[in-house]
Amino acid sequence: MRSRKNFFQKINKQLRVLGPGLVTGASDDDPSGIAAYSQAGAGFGLATLWTALLTFPLMAAIQEMCARIGMVTNEGLTTTLKRRYPKVILYIMMLFSFPAITLNIGADIQGMGAVANLLFPKVPVFAFSVGFTAILIFCIIKFPYQKIAAILKWLCMILLLYVIVPFLVHVNWTDVIRHTFIPTIEFNKEFFGILVAILGTTISPYLFFWQATMEAEDIAHSRRKIIINKQVLSKMRTDVDLGMLFSNVVMFFIILTTGTVLYTAGIRQIDTVDQAAKALEPLAGKLTYLLFACGVIGTGFLAIPVLAGSLSYIIAETLRLPKGLDKTFSEAKGFYITIVMSLIIGLSMDFLGISPIKALIYTAILYGLTAPVLIAIILHISNNKKVMGKFTNGLLSNVAGGITLVLMTTAIIAMIYLQVA
Repeated sequence: MRSRKNFFQKINKQLRVLGPGLVTGASDDDPSGIAAYSQAGAGFGLATLWTALLTFPLMAAIQEMCARIGMVTNEGLTTTLKRRYPKVILYIMMLFSFPAITLNIGADIQGMGAVANLLFPKVPVFAFSVGFTAILIFCIIKFPYQKIAAILKWLCMILLLYVIVPFLVHVNWTDVIRHTFIPTIEFNKEFFGILVAILGTTISPYLFFWQATMEAEDIAHSRRKIIINKQVLSKMRTDVDLGMLFSNVVMFFIILTTGTVLYTAGIRQIDTVDQAAKALEPLAGKLTYLLFACGVIGTGFLAIPVLAGSLSYIIAETLRLPKGLDKTFSEAKGFYITIVMSLIIGLSMDFLGISPIKALIYTAILYGLTAPVLIAIILHISNNKKVMGKFTNGLLSNVAGGITLVLMTTAIIAMIYLQVA
């Protein structure tokens, strides 16, 4: 009995460590990301499974730097950029971030509405999209930061549905192991296109801003004064590492499911996330289809507040507006109006005829243009003793960050070339 009690005490202690890192990692697997991973599986089977191993340490390294910057400076990344770098860099980041994030939000809302329509065909897609948008706006404005953070943390559990799905279908685990640890590369436009999509989906600039801001917010809302030391940073790294691991495990299993079921059945093109869910039903059964569809809706409710919140923090910190999810609407009108406008503009894409797949392409291009610049700046900040004091990067962080910078720069060059070609 005592050993069982000690076991649960250890689990509870570990769960308390989890915070912004878990939410950041889980929000990366939004409906748009699920669509990209589904296309990777449908188009190339298990050939891209190895990318989950590649992107995990790179994601973890960059997000850890952002988290450390937020903890040490007690500021969001936008404020640090504004104080330490030419303002033109910040304005360019904001100029690219607004359309990229709103397009991402729009694609996610459309994905949620389309999947909900599959479950309840009598209700039109636009009705679900409007309803989901209204619920999100109400919850973001109504609930304080602590409540939103708790809700987001529990919504992360929705993603566990995708870990269950592959065990409901026949999987050749020998092939899975081989493709996971032995990279497969096809030298053609389509394969490199999906590699760029995966890299752009997993390492997104809005996550950098959200991670730094949420770490600063967590410290600001702590009931006791937190002194940054090795122990505090160690807990933060555990949170970030587990969050990024969680994100990549989900990515791995989505590619595994669609690569096993859809690719084998000859379904090689998935343009939207509802197509992936619909294609699974006759091939893998009703339960697999339902789990996949419910996961899309749940991840939308998780990711959209992160997307809209990160954009609002960027604009509020740039324009020196009152900000914070802990404040009421009357205390931070500009902050909340930005969130509402981003959701409404995203929703309007459905009525303007902008398809989710086009939105994803435009978003990937805009993210690709800003990510290398931001990664370079994050590396510079996290090595700057004037900003970080004794908490600058170690060798491993710099190596992983440097590799990420090179890969993202290569990705945007490849992306531009592929679009032109």
